[in-house]
Amino acid sequence: MNPRLKQLRDLGQSLWLDNITRDLLDSGTLARYIGDYGLTGLTSNPTIFDEALGHGSAYDAGIRDKHAAGLDAEALFLELALEDLRRAADLFQPAHQASGGVDGWVSMELSPLLASDTAKSIEAAARIHRQGARDNLFIKIPGTPEGVPAIEESIFNGVPINVTLLFSAEQYTAVAEAYMRGIERRLQAGRDPVVTSVASLFVSRWDKAVAGKVPDELNDRLGIAVGQRAYRAYRQLLASERWQRLAAAGARVQRLLWASTSTKNPAAPDTLYVSALAAPDTIDTVPEKTLAAFADHGEAAGAMAMDGGDCDAVLEQFAKAGIDVDALAARLQVEGAQSFVKSWKQLMQRIEGKMAAAGGESSRERPA
Repeated sequence: MNPRLKQLRDLGQSLWLDNITRDLLDSGTLARYIGDYGLTGLTSNPTIFDEALGHGSAYDAGIRDKHAAGLDAEALFLELALEDLRRAADLFQPAHQASGGVDGWVSMELSPLLASDTAKSIEAAARIHRQGARDNLFIKIPGTPEGVPAIEESIFNGVPINVTLLFSAEQYTAVAEAYMRGIERRLQAGRDPVVTSVASLFVSRWDKAVAGKVPDELNDRLGIAVGQRAYRAYRQLLASERWQRLAAAGARVQRLLWASTSTKNPAAPDTLYVSALAAPDTIDTVPEKTLAAFADHGEAAGAMAMDGGDCDAVLEQFAKAGIDVDALAARLQVEGAQSFVKSWKQLMQRIEGKMAAAGGESSRERPA
């Protein structure tokens, strides 16, 4: 395993890939990353799949066959995505087994069009997890106000959940409490308390949002400060009597996952967030380019301070610079949800275009 990435593993952090494509699977690249980089999971989202389908022809035969079978665009995409994720899940099965189910996960996102519909999100999460047919498949639900009850109910139903689109300690705490409520209800109902979940906090979008709006000395510091604050909330929750009772009953920790950890500012180090967010009992999901950069020249700065380090002082500097962090967290979550809707619609349009092309090819192939 790459010695630079091993630094992170030795600190107790899992490394996941923030990408999936059929080419990545067919070429053996993902298998090589698992061996060389020590990856133990991956994440996906509508943007990733839109880009994957937009490059090359790896999905064309599958689209043609599923279109011929009568699937509409959304059902067709779901099957395509799950085909990839099942293959990836099988590659991560050794990590899943070795960790007792803590690690070795892949993630499939619900349609972003369901984000404001709690009941349909609950139904879709259970249905897609069954259709995925892999124990190490997370269903991603956004940690929006409408998503919080869907998260609780899905956990109660025994569906493993990757909570996405979190931008603050407060948003993290809300979904962590939803997770615990779901587990508490399972215990009260006499069910197994082991339902795995992660909570994904987005980091680099903070710094992109305030670029050019703060003094130079504050550039690229907000995302890390917010991450430190969320990590403090995470450690406090794990030390709480409420969680200790659940842990004693056999419940599994909802691990904190760092998302959006590629550096957006070309003037900043390309391993900035990966280095700063090294922390035990967390996951960092990393794009390929950032993963390769850290493997080449990254250095872990040591484990994050459990008390948040200097996050309060840094966040105070941003407040003095006119940044309302709470308001920005809410805005980033809304914008993130809107961005996924846009990517989803683009993805559906791309699939419909390929379906139309496949239909035309089929008609040309039929004898007159």
